[in-house]
Amino acid sequence: MTNSLPTTLTYDSYWDQATLEANLKTLSALAGEILQIETLLTTPKGNPVFALTLSAKGTQAALKPAFYVDASTHAGEVTGSMSAMHFCDTLVTNYPTDAKIQQLLEQFTVYIIPRISPDGVETYLKTPYTVRSVSRVYNDQAGGVQAEDLDGDGVIRMMRIQTPFGAWKIDPQDQNSMILRAPDDRDGTFYDIFPEGMIDPYKGDENLKVRKNPFGYDFNRNYPIGWNPEGKQQGAGPYPLSNPETKAMVDFVLSHPNICAVCTNHTSGGILLYPPGTHSASKAHDFDMELFKTMGKMGEEDMGYPALNIFDSYLADQEQVDSGAFDDWCYQSEGIPAYTVELWDVDRKAGVPIPWNALKNETYADVIKRFHAEMKWVKEHAPQYYMDWKPITHPQLGQVEVGGFQYKFTIQNPPEHLLESVLRPMTSFLLRYARVLPKLEIVQVQSKKVDTHTYLLEALIANQGYLGTSLTHLAKDLQRNKKIQVQLEGCEVLEGNNLQEVDELEGYSASDLGDLYGNLSTYQVARAKKKLQWLIHGEEGAQVTITVSHPKGGTCTCTYTLPQS
Repeated sequence: MTNSLPTTLTYDSYWDQATLEANLKTLSALAGEILQIETLLTTPKGNPVFALTLSAKGTQAALKPAFYVDASTHAGEVTGSMSAMHFCDTLVTNYPTDAKIQQLLEQFTVYIIPRISPDGVETYLKTPYTVRSVSRVYNDQAGGVQAEDLDGDGVIRMMRIQTPFGAWKIDPQDQNSMILRAPDDRDGTFYDIFPEGMIDPYKGDENLKVRKNPFGYDFNRNYPIGWNPEGKQQGAGPYPLSNPETKAMVDFVLSHPNICAVCTNHTSGGILLYPPGTHSASKAHDFDMELFKTMGKMGEEDMGYPALNIFDSYLADQEQVDSGAFDDWCYQSEGIPAYTVELWDVDRKAGVPIPWNALKNETYADVIKRFHAEMKWVKEHAPQYYMDWKPITHPQLGQVEVGGFQYKFTIQNPPEHLLESVLRPMTSFLLRYARVLPKLEIVQVQSKKVDTHTYLLEALIANQGYLGTSLTHLAKDLQRNKKIQVQLEGCEVLEGNNLQEVDELEGYSASDLGDLYGNLSTYQVARAKKKLQWLIHGEEGAQVTITVSHPKGGTCTCTYTLPQS
């Protein structure tokens, strides 16, 4: 399903920081009454990290269940940042006329952090270099081929060096493709392939290697859950939350206890990943895993992206796991359901989709086959980002050749002319995902007169959302779930308490539908309702107020007039 809602801004390029700020001002001027912009922090290079709050006029953002979206944990994955802005733009542009979006922002709050690492994005977009998370030097290791743009075209491509010791040779079927040298290849012309770049330090004829990217921080290895030191987890930083950007994200979530669901935008692969990423889903709560699968099905319907568990389906190496991630922290520390959406999938478009559930069976030959399919797709669909091998004079090595495609906007992110086609389905999913939140309601209030000034007052409260007020079973284990507060005011309470507490109201996700045998049946409804009673003293016609509140379920109030005889 492709979202057809209009937007105010255009999405045919990747925005640098100045453009992002200008476009935020445009949206704010258009709908300042529903969009508030704050600066979470200013980075070491002086760039602001913005947090956006969207909430209907006349409602209190902090007193409603909230949906959270972020992007640019990895600076080079700029499609995620564009997706976050497209979602914001869609809400702002269509709020005046679209009843479903009006309802969404009346019932819920939306928080968006569109660019966690503006420093890294600026380097990625404005220089030839790639950046994992941020353009700060970390754990730099000298020695080897350092990526550089040698021919001045603004792109770091492949560099092939002719050598009798090389592991590659030219494909006889395609002079611009390289294939592996067979074990019995003894005669011919052979090559080594490195990134286009310089050797530092250069010691003449030596055993070359690729130098590690000096911008070594990986924000998605810097969160507390599953954090490991550098020897086990590259890019993890010296200690959890050592980066100001990651600390700001955790501080934001903790200071907004109304956040009920999270989506963090990445590229690429065309999948929705859900935690845990530190152990198998078989060791997690069955109920929670079913939640992730069921909600993720919406993403498959809208985008064609399957929902996969990180540990079981995404990690090829389950010993050296990619832990210390934000989604794992949200779920395994706070009990909040969180997806990492890997936008864009060039491999599927090239006809060689990655077998996510069988990565252990992949051979290097499979990888080479996929690379050649990607190259063919780029030549046909984004030729501006492809270059045949061409000879250049290397300052250290003499004659070499450079060629290949621009990785940034073909593999890691879609070419600009395809960007909007990736963003619209994602926004469709986000609009649906934002509606799963718990929502407390006072369904009914009634009273029965006992004597002249005495009433038996009853209130039926309920959760009308898909998620329960505890969100997940793990949240209960972690004791992150809070009790629902029910406050009665405006009368004297004779029996019962002015303040009552309710442990939890489940969402309809907890309905037991039983086994399918014969006719359909609900075996047992979710425990989504609770009846409360008070014996009160009050005058006929007096008004009493009932307020129901919960950090995840929101706050609702009802004023009830005691009936006259």
